[in-house]
Amino acid sequence: MVSAPSPKTQNYTGPLLIIGALFFVFGFVTWVNSVLIAFFKQAFSLSTVGSNLVAFAFFISYTLMAIPSSALLKRTGFKNGMSMGLLVMAVGTVIFVPAARAVSYPLFLVGLFLIGIGLTVLQTASNPYATILGPRESAAQRISFLGIANKMAGIISQIIFGGLLLTGANAVSGAASLEKVVTPYLILTGVLIVLAGLIRFSNLPEVSEEQEDAPATATVRTSVWQFPNLVLGVLALFCYVGAEVIAGDTIINYGLAIGFGNDEAKHFTTYTLYGLLAGYVLGILAIPRFISQQMALRVGSILALILTVGAILTEGFPSILCVALLGFAISPMWPAIWPLALNQLGKFTKIGSALLIMGISGGALLPLLHGYMSDNVSPKLAYALLLPLFGYILYYAMLGYKKSDW
Repeated sequence: MVSAPSPKTQNYTGPLLIIGALFFVFGFVTWVNSVLIAFFKQAFSLSTVGSNLVAFAFFISYTLMAIPSSALLKRTGFKNGMSMGLLVMAVGTVIFVPAARAVSYPLFLVGLFLIGIGLTVLQTASNPYATILGPRESAAQRISFLGIANKMAGIISQIIFGGLLLTGANAVSGAASLEKVVTPYLILTGVLIVLAGLIRFSNLPEVSEEQEDAPATATVRTSVWQFPNLVLGVLALFCYVGAEVIAGDTIINYGLAIGFGNDEAKHFTTYTLYGLLAGYVLGILAIPRFISQQMALRVGSILALILTVGAILTEGFPSILCVALLGFAISPMWPAIWPLALNQLGKFTKIGSALLIMGISGGALLPLLHGYMSDNVSPKLAYALLLPLFGYILYYAMLGYKKSDW
C-alpha cells in the first residue's frame, strides 16, 4: 500500500478505518464535555458561567493552536503528527487524576486545554488526510463515514459518562464525587497511548498534497490568502459549526422554555444526533454516485433554511421537531466544505487545514449570541440567527467555492 504510485489508485479502506477510529476518539472526548459541565458544577458548587469554562478551556485551544499545529505537521508529516496529538491528549487525560486528588478545578481545566491541543493536531492532520487519501469527488463520502464514527462516539460517551458521573452526584460530597473520574480517565489515557503507538507504526501512506492538488496552468501563489475558495470556506465552516452547536446544545433549554418537562426535553439532543447520523449514512450511499458534494451542500442549506423558518412559525413539538431535523439538514455541510475549501491548495494544504480548524471557534462564539437573543428577545426568535448562517453557506455552495481569485 505504501509503495502504490497514487492515492487515487490504491485501496484506502484500511487507512480510512484507522482515521475512523481517530474520529471516534474526537467524538467521545468532545461530547463528554456536556456531562463534565454538569458534573463539575455539582462537585465544585460552581455558577453556570464557571462550569462553562469546561467548554471554553477545551475549544479555545482550536483557535490558539491551529497554526502551530500546521507548522508541526510540516515537520512531522501526517502520520507522526497524529501520533503526537494522541500523546498530548493522553497527558491531558492523565492530569485528571492529580486534579481529582487535589480537588482542583483549575487543574482539570489545564487537562481539558491539553486534550483540546491534542485534538487540534489530530483534526488539522486527519481532515485533509481523509480528503487527499482518495478521489476528491468522493471526499464528502469518506468524511461522512468519519462523521458517523464521531456521532456514534458522542452518543456512547453520553451513556457511559452520564451513568458514571451524574448518577447520584448530588448525594456525594465534592471530594468524594471527583474520585469517579479517576478510573475512566486512566482507562482513556491507556487507550490514547495504545492508539498513538498503533498510528506511529501503522502502514498509513504519507500522501502528498502537492502532487494531488497542483494544477498545471495555475498562477504561482505565494500566500494561502490568495485562495478565495479557502478563505470563504473558513467562514462557511465557522457558520456551520456554530449552527450545529446551536441545533444540538440549545434544543433542551428551548423545549423547557416552551413548556416541556425534563423527562421529555432531556432526549431532544439525541434526536439531533440521530438526524446527523441518518444524513451521514445517506451521504455515504449517494455521494458521488447520485449527487455531487456541491449539490448536497446546496440541498442541505435550503432544507436548513426551511426548517429554521418552520421552527419559528410553529408551536410545541412541531417546532422542536424542526430544530431536531436540522441535524439531518446540516449533515452534508462539514463533509462537503472541507474538500471544496482545500481544492487545489497544493503546498498550502496544511496551513489551509489549520485555518479551517480555527473556524471551529464558531461553536464557541455563535451560541453565546444565540443565548443573548434567547434571554432578551425570545427562545423561539433566537433561532432566526440561523437564517444568515445558512444563507451564507448556501452562497458558498452556489458561488463561493468556485472563486479561483479575488
